[in-house]
Amino acid sequence: MNIAVVGSGGWGTALALLLHENKHELSLVSYSKEESEHLAAALENPLLPGVALPADICYTADPAAVSGCTMVVVVPPSFAIRSTAEQIAPYLRPDAILVSATKGIEPETGKRMSEIVAEVTGKKVVVLSGPSHAEEVSRRVPTGVVAASQDRLLAEVVQEVFMNDRFRVYTSSDPVGVELGAAMKNVIALCAGVCDGLGYGDNTKALLMTRGLTEVARLGMKLGSRTDTFAGLTGIGDLIVTCTSMHSRNRRAGILIGEGKSPEEAMKEVGAVVEGYYAAKAVKLLADRMGVDMPITQAAYQVLYGGAPVGSALSSLMTRKKGSEIEDAGWSRAM
Repeated sequence: MNIAVVGSGGWGTALALLLHENKHELSLVSYSKEESEHLAAALENPLLPGVALPADICYTADPAAVSGCTMVVVVPPSFAIRSTAEQIAPYLRPDAILVSATKGIEPETGKRMSEIVAEVTGKKVVVLSGPSHAEEVSRRVPTGVVAASQDRLLAEVVQEVFMNDRFRVYTSSDPVGVELGAAMKNVIALCAGVCDGLGYGDNTKALLMTRGLTEVARLGMKLGSRTDTFAGLTGIGDLIVTCTSMHSRNRRAGILIGEGKSPEEAMKEVGAVVEGYYAAKAVKLLADRMGVDMPITQAAYQVLYGGAPVGSALSSLMTRKKGSEIEDAGWSRAM
């Protein structure tokens, strides 16, 4: 296929390398001319040091580069997803297959990334997500992800295009659950980093991850997703890798916040987009709108946007009203 990857951050570059390896004709579209010229000259992305880029990829900042492509992979930072979709929309072929590989939720609307791309372009969009650090994918570390769409044929086309002997792709009919798990895990990973920065142990992280997944599933069910999606690669799988790895920008930012830095200082020191910062606000607003109780998300929002001390936020979570782990515990109330 002739494919354009729109967004040349670490993840976009890693996906371009994968597709190039699969013998597709590639354009990697940057947000600025300076960035595309640097990639073409250096043949290396500073976000993926030591990984050589092929010279026969077309490095460009021109959104018209998508015009001849049968597949377009949209992978900018979440805050730029709408503007990026607007830039490429006029140039898309009528039969182009769109793939959204960005993780997040738009704060103003509560919409998922694929919803925004579909709204702007008028096309069906396949979601590609899963536990997949760009640093590892770019170095050919075996990885598994999910291609999700309510259109089975489109999901299977994306599966075929991306899959090889070190990048396994499963299909799913639940893009809502896949995208929600992808966005929410960044919030939980940031909180996991805070716990690490505070010097807490494995017990705390296990508690946080497990109850965080409960929050994700609670909101997902309200939005119409399937509960079993959250037991898969884009639920517990993505949560595990993002909460435990130092590749995770969200966890690294959380560690710095736990050690006493402000959210702004932490993001500046990490030096790349910390999606959990934006997702905390977006998910909190969405949960409020849907009437869903999400105490971990609420605590993260108060720390990141309300100036709450991390210690008091954790204390408020530990001293909440008592309850059962399973919301419908199944006990008879008869005495």
